[in-house]
Amino acid sequence: MYLAEVLITNFRKFGNPGLHLKLNKGFNLFVGENDSGKTTIIDAIKLVLGTQSNDFNRIEIDDFHIPSELSSENDRATKIEISCIIRDIALDEAKHLLEWLSFEKNNGKTEYVLHLTYNAIRQGKRIFFDVKAGMGEGAKLLNSEARNRIKATYLKPLRDANTELAPRKNSRLSQILSSHSAFENEDSHFLIETFKEANKKIDLYFKGKNFDESELTDQEGKNLLEEINIYLEKFSNKNNVLESGFKVSDLKLRYILERLSLQFSSEKPGLGSHNILFIATELLLLKREEFDGLKLALIEEIEAHLHTQAQIRLIEYLQEEAENSKIQLLLTTHSTGLSSKIKLENLFICNNNNIFSMRPDETELLNGDYLFLERFLDATKADMFFAQGVIMVEGDAENLIIPALSRVIDKPLSQYGVTVLNVGSTAFLRYSRIFRRKNIEDGQFTIPVACITDLDIDTEKYLDDDKLGEAFYEKRTEKVKSIQSRIDGQLVKTFISPYWTLEHDIALSGLRPLLVKAVLQAKKIQNSDEYGLTDKKNETVDEEIKILEAQWNTKGFNEYKIAYDIYKNIITKKNNKVSKAIIGQCFASLLEQYENRENLKKLILEDKYIKYLVDAINYATSQGGGNID
Repeated sequence: MYLAEVLITNFRKFGNPGLHLKLNKGFNLFVGENDSGKTTIIDAIKLVLGTQSNDFNRIEIDDFHIPSELSSENDRATKIEISCIIRDIALDEAKHLLEWLSFEKNNGKTEYVLHLTYNAIRQGKRIFFDVKAGMGEGAKLLNSEARNRIKATYLKPLRDANTELAPRKNSRLSQILSSHSAFENEDSHFLIETFKEANKKIDLYFKGKNFDESELTDQEGKNLLEEINIYLEKFSNKNNVLESGFKVSDLKLRYILERLSLQFSSEKPGLGSHNILFIATELLLLKREEFDGLKLALIEEIEAHLHTQAQIRLIEYLQEEAENSKIQLLLTTHSTGLSSKIKLENLFICNNNNIFSMRPDETELLNGDYLFLERFLDATKADMFFAQGVIMVEGDAENLIIPALSRVIDKPLSQYGVTVLNVGSTAFLRYSRIFRRKNIEDGQFTIPVACITDLDIDTEKYLDDDKLGEAFYEKRTEKVKSIQSRIDGQLVKTFISPYWTLEHDIALSGLRPLLVKAVLQAKKIQNSDEYGLTDKKNETVDEEIKILEAQWNTKGFNEYKIAYDIYKNIITKKNNKVSKAIIGQCFASLLEQYENRENLKKLILEDKYIKYLVDAINYATSQGGGNID
């Protein structure tokens, strides 16, 4: 059996109508920015199912949903309802839960279903709650045996794994071990006999004797114990004289297990190693073959204390375990490395008080998209899962220039939670479909996705003496419609260069002087890793700029022919191409170093040729794709 659905109403950020979440049988990874609902999902499940470690879970007044920060306490909900639906219940699992089960028809076959509902009611500052199983009026409280069969294993965030594995009363390690079949025989277990023998040897030592009852030469232990007992005799009631003795443990298996610790053979392992050991121990409990209850683990911040490669090894193993066994895993993470290493259909993105599954039946992604994204989705690209806005670009130059432009126009992307995603090609559609839902009635992303792309029309054959001809604009209209029809949809929107490419169209704008300088700087340094851009090279660049401007004036070039010349005959000149990435780096640096920032900002905001870049930045930094004008 597995946890198939979770329904939440009026619990924290999920109001009314609330959240209806359908889970995968095996592996489920929840990602999203802080306060996006990941922990709320885990806590909701814990309230309904409870945990194997009997964590104390309590509803507080702040857990009752309030519509907004501007709402008054009178608007706060007075009732919380959380339901968990467990499906795929086998016969040997159902026999322990029969009086609480419901029955559903699926493809002509009757299936067992367990509906569990947590209800909390607030009356002023007093809160009352219960958990019932069953449907409607027939729902009733579970007994303790049934509750033990549906408890989840829970690993809290920033867990102190070292403490959890240390010997102490009711230690987590002792709970796990006592639940294992290896410790079923509590009366004559090997460990009991071992500790019995150890206690006997210890007792003899403090009596000053060897194991064969002969006298020890070392009587220090005997003297120590006698001195303690002399004190006890003086402190005791004469009718009930107290006497003590040393031993390792009481001879009950539970007490013995509480004395055990689980340690590495190597010295001083770090927090990450202890975290892995703790997870391995919890899996031991989760994978008990003889256990016919719910095998569900809730792990918050799976990456805690682990470096990237350790995270990847762990997530790959857990994903494989979930697929090949009957365990179910629900994990949360802030790690882009982990997010990029799982199968996309196992991913849930938390956004806008909703949880979006990446399963094929819920997203517009095609089968081929899943295969493509599993090949090319890396940690850098996975950053989009945690963003409040996304700008998709098709090359390194855009990836470097867009953040610099955003800072000049006072829209620094980092402060708006916007990530720039370099898709490295025109594969916008494959990535953007992640943010498009099949059924928007169930909710849609509020993450604005701006796709910046080149129009890619070579302007040469359309150039007249002083302008571009009408044929160009007819071609442009046709191509723009084609691009938009393929990519645009929901909050995904394309921003298309007005003529050819990013570099060509910047060459048409008021930023042309900076671009020309960046191009010539790039030429100087692209094959000069040792020295970079020296003062002497910069002086040479300034001279070359003057020469180019004189040539354009002599030839009577208009702005379109100058832009064409820069792009075709300098940047992409055959056998002498200039790296667009280095151009982008130099251009971004020149923007950052520009002395009069206000003049530069005004120039950028008013220039029609780079308006599409400004519009894309404004769109991505808008709340939920608001008005960009």
